[in-house]
Order: sequence, then C-alpha cells, then structure tokens
Amino acid sequence: MTCNILVGGGWGDEGKGKCITYLCYNDKPDIIARAGVGPNAGHSVEFNGEKYGLRLIPSGFVHRDARLLIGAGVLVDPEVFLYELDYLKKYRVAERTFADYRCSIIEPEHKERDKASAHLSKKIGSTGTGCGPANADRVGRVAKMAKDVEVMQGHTANVPLEVNEALDDEQYVFIEGSQGFGLSLYYGTYPFVTSKDTTASTAAADVGVGPTRVDDVIVVFKSYITRVGEGPFKTEMNQEEAEKMGIEEYGTVTGRRRRVGLFDMDLARESCMINGATQIALTCVDRLYPQCERVTEYSKLTQETKRFIDEIEGETGVPVTIISTGPDLKDTIDLRDELL
Repeated sequence: MTCNILVGGGWGDEGKGKCITYLCYNDKPDIIARAGVGPNAGHSVEFNGEKYGLRLIPSGFVHRDARLLIGAGVLVDPEVFLYELDYLKKYRVAERTFADYRCSIIEPEHKERDKASAHLSKKIGSTGTGCGPANADRVGRVAKMAKDVEVMQGHTANVPLEVNEALDDEQYVFIEGSQGFGLSLYYGTYPFVTSKDTTASTAAADVGVGPTRVDDVIVVFKSYITRVGEGPFKTEMNQEEAEKMGIEEYGTVTGRRRRVGLFDMDLARESCMINGATQIALTCVDRLYPQCERVTEYSKLTQETKRFIDEIEGETGVPVTIISTGPDLKDTIDLRDELL
C-alpha cells in the first residue's frame, strides 16, 4: 500500500502541476485523485512539448493507465469538467475520469454571485469562478450534488470506496491538492483566503482517505514566492525588481499578474508543520539561479543553490527530495532514493 499527498506550501502557483506530472509519469500510480477547492485553481502541465492548463482533471493525466478521480470535497463546474474531458481526449481521459457522486455543483448563479460581490471580487480578489458561493450553499445544505445533475450522469463514482479498496489491494494512490497553504480558510492570511482548508489533512478527507493510510506528504515550494490577488505579503518586492530578476508570471485561471517576493522561511516552517510534510519539492530553481537551468544532477548545482537548499532543510526539518530546474519533466533532480 502506498498513499501519497502533494500540496502547495505557499499561495498557490508553486509548480504543483510540473511536480505532479513528473511523479505520476515516473511512479505510475493506479489512482490519481484530485482534492482541493474546485476550478478556481489552475495547474499548468508541460509534456512532450505541449502545455496544458487544467482546473479540474487531475494533472497526472499523462500517465495513461491511471484512473482519474475527483473527491467529494471538490466543487465541480460541469461546463469546465466536460470541456476538459474533450480538451484531453488524446489521453483518453473521458473513459477513466470520474467525480464522486457527492461533489457539490457550481451553477451559473454561483458565478454571478461571486462576480457581483464587491467584498469577494474587489477586496478579497476572488477568481469569479463561483467557488465561494457554492461552498456557502454546501454549508447551508442547499447545493446540488453531481448525482442530481443530468450532464454528470455516467461521470460519477464512489471515490472513497474505490480509493480504499485500491489501498487494500496494495495499489498506489496519489492525491493531488490545489492552491496552497497560505490560502487555507483556517491557517492562511484570513480574510484573503479561499473558501475551505487547503492542507494535506483536508486533501485526504476530500477523497475519503483516513490519516492512518497516508504514507508521505510532499509540500511544494517555489524558490521565490508569488501571490495572485490581495492580502499580506511580507517578502514582496516591486514589479521592477522582479523584472530585473527575470520573473514575470500570470495566473493560470485569471490571467492576473502575480505578485513576486523572496522565499519566506517563516511561512515554509509553518506550512511544513501543519501539513505534516515528509518531503519538500522545490521548483523554479532555474529562475532564481539561472546557471542551474536544466541541471539533472545534484552535484552539478552551484554552491549558492546548495546552501539555499540546506537552509530550507535546516529551517523546516524536512528533506528536499525533488528539485525542478526547468519546465520539462527531464529537468528534474530526484533525491528520493537517498531517503531509503
């Protein structure tokens, strides 16, 4: 039995899509289950020279033999779901992707309420995808479930049952979270947060896995930190400084320019503690240290880069096992075998 969870350690945009794609393509889990809030979070995936932007389908879709599941804790927008089934048809996702029948449904009126709310759209910086109002309706017990919506017929399953039976059969289950620790409704920079918790514990609950069944929690950090939308950001630099460093990024879902700052060690420590991290994946090392671009051996990293990694491990007490040095899957240093 193996059950691993991957979550973001910052405010999202940490490079989870690249890490998930790498891990799923190489490790080949039997089930890849999507946890998180819903289609308000975008994952970018680059594979075989093509780039994909996803909001609901698990980013590990490149592993063609995996069953792709969406946990009951995830909000589903049927329009986005059906679009992505078609968008990824070359990977045969339609025949292997299923949402839990208890997923709450985002309806057009949820998106209208989201955009019409000055508090959500202006103060908080909501994505306008309807997730906040849809989660409010779920708490109020008036939301529709996937089993109640005609267009979802044939696309639903009992996700906890499938996942736990797979673990009983000693299969490998990979759970991918969305967004990041700093956006957690409980532990993030409230009120500038998303509409639910985003930690590994909730990711497990989203797909119906008990804590005793989880083997590893991988927390992803970017070598610098970015944030889309409003809220505190103590290490933020101005856009001119970011441009001098060659860093200019835009949100996958909103297209809004990301705010940029230096790596926040305090946030990293708290994120690792509350997520119960057993491993760290560090991305965009090549953006912070261009001389490390596409390096695939730890010994070939610069001494400055190694000192940075040592500092992260020392401050968090968690080993850095995955180091991304470029957008392609092969631009990865994998140190997991050293833990054995």
